[in-house]
Amino acid sequence: MSHPLVECIPNFSEGRRMEVVDAIVASITSVEGVVLLDRTSDADHNRSVVTIVGSPEAVEQGAFLGIAKAAELINMPKHKGEHPRMGAADVVPFVPISGVKMSDCVAIAKRLGQRVGDELGIPVYLYEEAATSDSRRNLANVRRGEYEGIKKEIVALESRKPDFGPAKLGSAGAVAIGARQPLIAYNVFLNTEDVSIAKKIASTVRHSSGGLRYVKGAGFLVDGKAQVSMNLTNFKKTPVALVVETIRRETQRYGVSIEKSELIGLIPQDALEDAAAWYLQLDDFDRQQVLERRMQSSQDEGERQEVGGFLSALASASPAPGGGSASAQAGAMAAALVAMVARLTVGNKKYAEVEPQMAALIEKADNFRAAFSSAVSRDANAFEAVMAAFKMPKGSEKEKSARQKSIQSATLEAARVPLEVAQMALDCLFLAEQAAEFGNTNAISDAGTAAALAQACLQGAGLNVRINLASLKPSKETQKLGDHLKTIEKQFALHQSLIQKHIESRGGFSLS
Repeated sequence: MSHPLVECIPNFSEGRRMEVVDAIVASITSVEGVVLLDRTSDADHNRSVVTIVGSPEAVEQGAFLGIAKAAELINMPKHKGEHPRMGAADVVPFVPISGVKMSDCVAIAKRLGQRVGDELGIPVYLYEEAATSDSRRNLANVRRGEYEGIKKEIVALESRKPDFGPAKLGSAGAVAIGARQPLIAYNVFLNTEDVSIAKKIASTVRHSSGGLRYVKGAGFLVDGKAQVSMNLTNFKKTPVALVVETIRRETQRYGVSIEKSELIGLIPQDALEDAAAWYLQLDDFDRQQVLERRMQSSQDEGERQEVGGFLSALASASPAPGGGSASAQAGAMAAALVAMVARLTVGNKKYAEVEPQMAALIEKADNFRAAFSSAVSRDANAFEAVMAAFKMPKGSEKEKSARQKSIQSATLEAARVPLEVAQMALDCLFLAEQAAEFGNTNAISDAGTAAALAQACLQGAGLNVRINLASLKPSKETQKLGDHLKTIEKQFALHQSLIQKHIESRGGFSLS
């Protein structure tokens, strides 16, 4: 199952009062489906950057709550900081990640903008891909004059009228909401206190003053050091290494040097690998030469081949693997889905109370998945042992007796293996029940699917138990195995109805 994912990186004009930042982040992450990837605060800039990802609907709602909480707790007339700003929630960009187009992010920006303007009474400017005019694509143009300048111009100038909300600034200021491609927030510190040097270098590298095409930058004094603060909007066309080397060249002109650099938020792995290839002067660098990438590719390919090979073998004329192995494979998928639901629950503040339970659920589900996967081959091997016993010689009475004992023993084992699988299906259903009752409701259908796969596993395993027992003479052992299967099936039916109730009550839909 592939879920559409949107990233949002709201910037808030507060980097000193951590209790305020905590409250804003708590508001954002209170929405189901919002995952917090990163948060960074800077006291000198007096600014915090939050990175979240999730479904389009969840991220849009989380962003709205964050803007509302910032408007409640941040007073812009009293705000001071190095970074340009015009509002409590200063800029809120949406970035398409997977299963989402840029046009979808533009639609989110416009919907959110209208809601913020209507419900919160905050002026909203749309920028980048969501901009209503070319002059507003560049955030620097939108934020020109900052809070103090915009407060005057928004009333007097038609060109400064917002896209949504009132044409006046209150204590929350204004917010820029937009849609864009991923960018890298990157700062370079110089070994000098002379901020004028940082400003000159920023002017050299930024595109708006004739510098590098995909660089926005400014110079500040941060922690007693001159800083070139930048946003790199397209690292493929303007590589990070090129930016660094341009700054390094410029520092030599002023008799200073680069002391250190920092990332604000997250950076794509490709950007780091590009920089490594640049500085190491690697010729014809292949990303698959990175150990971790090669290992991941090999693992992914191995899993594809393993699944594809199993399906091909299942579809062949060979009697093994057969229904018993397929049942075990269904059980493995059920366990995998339970683990997925639990992993989508862990780390979400809304489910903090059940996090220990979900962590334990992950471990148990992963163990069951391994056991089911092992049973796939064990079932096939057990059937092949039965076939081998039937092929034993039967010329003499001694050979007939030995053959019959081998058939009896192999057939009993061929019944025991799927009976173990049936028991594991019941145990896995218990885990699916916990996932349905306590797990992330955004994945409630996955918990239900895990239960359905566990049921298929039980039914298929049960058929294989019965067909093997039916070929044997009745005995205490066959009676014991048959009774055990019936007990499993009764318990399964009871817990299956409980799962259905959890799904209907927490999922908000009927299964009938």
